[in-house]
Amino acid sequence: MSEDALNCEPRRAARGGGRAARVAMRAAPLAENLRPVRAGLPGGQYKPLTEAGVAKIHAAALDALEVIGLSQAPASGVEIMTGAGAILGDDGRLRFPRALVEDMLAVAARDITLRARDPKYDLHLSGTNVHFGTAGAAVHIVDLETNTYRDSTAQDLFDAARITHHLDNVHFFQRAMVARDVLDNLEMDLNTIYACCAGTSKHVGTSFSDPSHVEPCFEMIHRIAGGEEAWRARPFISNSNCFVVPPMKFAEESCVTMEKCIRGGMPVLLLSAGQAGATAPAPIALAIVQAMAECLAGVVYVNAMAPGHPAIFGTWPFVSDLRTGAMSGGSAEQALLTAGCAQMHRFYNLPGGAAAGISDSKLPDMQAGWEQAITNTLAGLSGLNMAYEAVGMHASLLGFCLESLVLGDDILGQVLRTVRGIDVTEDSTSIEAMKAVCLGGPGHYLGSDQTLALMQTEYIYPAIGNRMSPKEWVEAGRPMLLDKAIARKNDILAKAGFQLDPQLDAAIRADYNIYFR
Repeated sequence: MSEDALNCEPRRAARGGGRAARVAMRAAPLAENLRPVRAGLPGGQYKPLTEAGVAKIHAAALDALEVIGLSQAPASGVEIMTGAGAILGDDGRLRFPRALVEDMLAVAARDITLRARDPKYDLHLSGTNVHFGTAGAAVHIVDLETNTYRDSTAQDLFDAARITHHLDNVHFFQRAMVARDVLDNLEMDLNTIYACCAGTSKHVGTSFSDPSHVEPCFEMIHRIAGGEEAWRARPFISNSNCFVVPPMKFAEESCVTMEKCIRGGMPVLLLSAGQAGATAPAPIALAIVQAMAECLAGVVYVNAMAPGHPAIFGTWPFVSDLRTGAMSGGSAEQALLTAGCAQMHRFYNLPGGAAAGISDSKLPDMQAGWEQAITNTLAGLSGLNMAYEAVGMHASLLGFCLESLVLGDDILGQVLRTVRGIDVTEDSTSIEAMKAVCLGGPGHYLGSDQTLALMQTEYIYPAIGNRMSPKEWVEAGRPMLLDKAIARKNDILAKAGFQLDPQLDAAIRADYNIYFR
């Protein structure tokens, strides 16, 4: 055997021992402040708009509010907004003078915290702090066991909430699918809230299918919170409210719902979801203009009614494939729209949310991977406070996949690592470690004190993603990614538990028709 070969033998053994040590270190939990990624990392490195572009979009949005205005506000909304200075025209459209918009922006809530039932999951929406979560109203579940779509149920929603509770990089749970097995709409709204809260103690987002459902749902919410006073002190649910129907129309019933939620102390997401080329203009910049105008009208509405009420500036313009008119949530144009909206949120210094992570693919395949990665990465780097629909969504929001939720946690971990960026300090640029290795040292950094010290705090590792060599992969039985996702999903659900007190659960089930176990 050659001298080189002999020299290699102990090195391989040392490497094996080093790997075992690294595996053991990774198994030990880190303190939150030492983790390589976490909720609320500051983004903002990516800016698709120039300063002049931001100013043009803002000016055009103010022009649209003053000249075009919005139609179809409910009578209560007309009274609230005209009382603050909006002008009701003979054509029934409310128009907003620039001074009114500026006055309402001045009193709008900033640096808000969305509460969770467990305070460690509170979301601090300040500056460019980034958070990722679910959302949407998928009507199907993607079943990977059969590669088919089926109607989503309350049990599926509960299971999605339970999985989310155990995913480090999914920071909040907004209703991701419709419980289609619950035919009565009030019962559906009640089951939606209960499934979300029973599955996770992270912040929850929901919507209401009818304004008359708000009061009975608040009764259940107060019971979960431990009373109305406890709820108002820590409101752990927000209302996702499509208060406008693009282009430039109020949604009357949703507006009434929003007013009731505000009175009930619930934070609101002011959601404008035009589709570029269909219900929003085709130019990306002008689609952002319309979204800004519609959400600025929402800022006036909320703050004329309750100055400083916590509201998220929810500009969610979507994209059409202009060849067919179909929605294209995983496109590069969608990523640009979301990042541009995030930059406008920073211009207004308002807590903001938008959509990212949607896949047009029907299954969690390579197309889904690139679509989710690109759109989430741009959302994170742009400093979007709340990236909704970031995981699990397929078929342009028609299908939700529990295994994709699990896979998405890996994607978001990598995204958040890019958001965190590179730490440049005296220690991280010192050449002492290089001297120790290169000048009489082993000639490599494997097993060095610096490497071992940083392997958990500087680097993030996928839970499911496979980094084996081809030889190791074959020896392990050629594990497939989706099989591992199914296994992790099942493992989480087997131990997920229930996030509400058993006595409360029994009382709720005695008084309400709950559709999941």
